[in-house]
Amino acid sequence: MKKLVLISAILLGTFTGNAQQALWGGSRIISPETHSDNTVTFRMYAPDAKTVQVTGDFLPTVSTETPYGKFDAPGVVELIKNADGVWEYTTTALSPELYSYTFLVDGLKMPDPSNVFQIRDIASITNVFLISGDYADYYKINDVPHGTVSKVWYDSPTLGTDRRMTVYTPAGYENGDKRYPVFYLLHGMGGDENAWSELGRATQILDNMIARGEVEPMIVVMTNGNVAMEGAPGETSLGFTPPTTQLPNTMDGTFEQHFPDVVKYIDSNYRTIADKEHRAIAGLSMGGFHSLHISKEYPDMFDYIGLFSAAILPHDGARSPIYDDFDTKLAKQFSDAPQLYWIAIGNKDFLYEANKDYRKRLDDKGYKYIYHESPDGHIWKNWRIYLTEFLPQLFKNTPAK
Repeated sequence: MKKLVLISAILLGTFTGNAQQALWGGSRIISPETHSDNTVTFRMYAPDAKTVQVTGDFLPTVSTETPYGKFDAPGVVELIKNADGVWEYTTTALSPELYSYTFLVDGLKMPDPSNVFQIRDIASITNVFLISGDYADYYKINDVPHGTVSKVWYDSPTLGTDRRMTVYTPAGYENGDKRYPVFYLLHGMGGDENAWSELGRATQILDNMIARGEVEPMIVVMTNGNVAMEGAPGETSLGFTPPTTQLPNTMDGTFEQHFPDVVKYIDSNYRTIADKEHRAIAGLSMGGFHSLHISKEYPDMFDYIGLFSAAILPHDGARSPIYDDFDTKLAKQFSDAPQLYWIAIGNKDFLYEANKDYRKRLDDKGYKYIYHESPDGHIWKNWRIYLTEFLPQLFKNTPAK
């Protein structure tokens, strides 16, 4: 009997040890480690590596030529190996922000094995960390009432298929009969209906700003602007199709033509205030392009328009009735001037000159808009900040009912 108990104890100990190894056997290296002075230390155990580098948006950018033009790419810095085979680098003090980064080990890009917090931006996987303070406090999960985030499938008769979008309803929506204004928030090329909620921290921004009384409670609709895919990569009938920016029917007028299907679905299935005065639309890059052309194509649909680092004119070869009679449609849109037409872009953005030309076009016609110029280029840091600056301007004169 004692022998049986001993064997059982050994087996139990072996099982427990293996279970602990499975649960807790990850790296004990702390990376990234944020210090009280806002410096950050990155570490990686790679004793046989010849070089370990880190690249991320906390580093000064370098200008890089691509087939799509000149971009400012994150810089790269070397880590130093210690006697234990751990490579290490400590930054200077960083400003408050949500930062992303990856390692390069002997030239091979890879995530930080000590950091489980990762996000996907098109086909790139990066780790993230946050320095608190200023705008970054909006990006945190704070002790405030939280809205509901739903992945919603809707029918698009125009496209002949079901499609998916992300819908945010503010805290308390489920507990009453109040009706709300609606903000349509669009992603950039290569993004999807997950982009603003994951990369843009839109739901955290909304929760925090609504709780502070800085923003009117609203429904926010984050669409999938990729006509060729019903939803985000890996979550559609196309299966695990690799994410790419080069999808069919991109910025060719098809998405804009189908947009009334989205508005109709939202107004039919949510407690909205279904009029122009209670609708807003904004987007980044391609989403800004879509916002521009949707709002001028349907001038009675949106009273608040935001262009964040927007592409402006269709690419060569794009043919659609949506893009015809550009100036005539603008004139119609501004004849009953929107409550807000907001343009924002970074002074290093590759779309800066296109936006400058567009503003001149508006100026020459006397159309009123608000312009915001920021540092940096075509990056999520800017777009998150633009969202926090755009939201407080919405629906102040037309609150929820």
